[in-house]
Amino acid sequence: MAVLQMQRISICAMKKNRKAILEELQSLGVLEIDAAELDPDLETMDTMNARLLFEKNASLCDQAIMILDEFSQEKESMLASLAGKPLVGRKQEQEVIENQEEILKAAREILEYRKRLTENSAAVIKIEQQEAALAPWIALDIPMNFSGTELTAVLIGSIDGNVTRDQVYTRLAADAPDLEAFDIQEISSDAGKLCLAVVCLKSQAQQMEEALRMQGFARPAQLVSEVPAQELQNLKDEVERIHKETGRIQEKIRSLHTHKNNLQLVSDYFRIRAQKYEVLGQLRQSASTFFVTGYIPKKQVPSIEKRLTEKYDIVFEAEDADGEGVPVVLKNGKFGAAGEGVLAAFGLPGKGEIDPSTIMTACYVFLFGLMLSDAAYGLIVFAVCLGVLLKFPRMESGMQKSIRLFMYCGLSTLFWGVMFGGYFGDFIDVFSKVYLHKPVTVKPVWFAPLNEPMRLLVFSMLFGLIHMFLGMGLKGYMLIRDKKYLDFFCDIVLWFMLLMGLILIFIPSSMFRSISQMDLNLPAAVVQIGKWMAIIGAVGILFMSGRDKKNPFLRLALGAYDLYNITGWVSDILSYSRLLALGLATGVIASVMNQMGSMLGDSILGWIVFILVFVIGHIFNLLINLLGAYVHTCRLQYVEFFGKFFEGGGKEFHPFRENTKYVDIKED
Repeated sequence: MAVLQMQRISICAMKKNRKAILEELQSLGVLEIDAAELDPDLETMDTMNARLLFEKNASLCDQAIMILDEFSQEKESMLASLAGKPLVGRKQEQEVIENQEEILKAAREILEYRKRLTENSAAVIKIEQQEAALAPWIALDIPMNFSGTELTAVLIGSIDGNVTRDQVYTRLAADAPDLEAFDIQEISSDAGKLCLAVVCLKSQAQQMEEALRMQGFARPAQLVSEVPAQELQNLKDEVERIHKETGRIQEKIRSLHTHKNNLQLVSDYFRIRAQKYEVLGQLRQSASTFFVTGYIPKKQVPSIEKRLTEKYDIVFEAEDADGEGVPVVLKNGKFGAAGEGVLAAFGLPGKGEIDPSTIMTACYVFLFGLMLSDAAYGLIVFAVCLGVLLKFPRMESGMQKSIRLFMYCGLSTLFWGVMFGGYFGDFIDVFSKVYLHKPVTVKPVWFAPLNEPMRLLVFSMLFGLIHMFLGMGLKGYMLIRDKKYLDFFCDIVLWFMLLMGLILIFIPSSMFRSISQMDLNLPAAVVQIGKWMAIIGAVGILFMSGRDKKNPFLRLALGAYDLYNITGWVSDILSYSRLLALGLATGVIASVMNQMGSMLGDSILGWIVFILVFVIGHIFNLLINLLGAYVHTCRLQYVEFFGKFFEGGGKEFHPFRENTKYVDIKED
């Protein structure tokens, strides 16, 4: 476990080599560029327009790829995302890039097809609305825009409300008694809407319409030149035509699926170019030179310097980098690296802190297995994770580390399951008794928590105490490393004496015997040593916690406050009771599922029910307790363990590299 030493490098080179050097650095992907400390009077290059063009082209390809996936008949499996990005050689990439204009043309064609599909969809919705508006007028045998003959006028419209044709006649007689010859035809009456066709003398058309409007008469918004039934058929024919056209367009889109791989390569090409031009716009330059500065792991400096100086005329300088702004790079083996994701979720090591990944991973795996604590569940988790790792060797790094961590947790769960005798809970006992009619019991190697829960509680707190003491030990290591010997004595040794002394006093007490159901009689001399250790530790903390203060009263006050933090230690130790709670929860739920499944006994129906309950119940139990173990193990690391020595806050290392979305480029 280590935090790699970083160096800040400075490169000065000729502007004619700028493009080549930047591409070299981008392909290597080991330098985080930072131009903040360069002379602000030096010029920078405006690359905004070029970068926006590259980003636009990359976005164009991305949209085309999304459309192809939308209409693709190839369905990816649920685990396809674990496979990682495919490898593509530089030669293949170059061949595709040379045809980028044709590929961009295909992308625009795909987007144009998608636009037409959207327009067709909108057109169908509009026609459906027109059909709905025409539906009440199907019985009308004249065009809706028909206005009448030479002597007559035709008024077509509707009245909202639950009214009848007779009521309309009655109102007209009252409101317009001067109207002479007219006729009202009811076209339809549905959903509180009366549709009418009114025929009257052309000379009285205006008077008739005004009288009708007093009753709420309104002309239809859609006045078609065809008979409604014919117009409705025309609309249906248009919808059918649009659907056929939509089908042809979809087939054309599917036929362009062969361009997907090329679109991915071109998209990543433009994405890389955009990243390069973004960095290019940050670089300082003079009339004939340009400058690159940034951070790089120290061990990689010699090879980078040799590679660049052999190809280009440059000035290369490197110096050790220390300070708050220096990015952090972790270096661990496979086991320690598996826990880096858990550490990063809390924070990378800050200035002067160690990388606790390996130790934390060991503690994480140990506690996770203790919480899940079923051998069958552990074997399932281990086998699934191992299978995924073997099947997808090119999985994304972060996901690979997480799955490897759960694989180790599966092994730990298997170990604790054997120690506690848990195999799908009490499955072996229940199955052998009910279905084999011959009870078989697999005894735990250590003890069964369901039979001795208080014993597990005591050991949970013991493991918790060791876990927190380990955190104190790491803090002590850092203090000794930094030659802060007084701080080591006051902040570590005195607290260790106080806590160990209190533990030695507590073990022979009746309270401990009541809780643990164990009778541990320590020699009187050991108890006496414990008392003196506690007294010396408490007095030392009282007088030394505020050692940097000159005021004696303030020093004592700070010491008393620090001594009061012993309650925090008690609270932290009690937090490890969750090891008992989650361990028992796994076993209890599993046992309940086994009992429920075996309720119908040894019969055909009983076997069917048992299998169904067994599969569904144990899958549920495994998933819910996996989640619980993950969450609570993280909490024990972040609060109880890290709280003793680790603050985090380090800056993540973001090197200038080819950040691709679809493929990984390999050197031929």
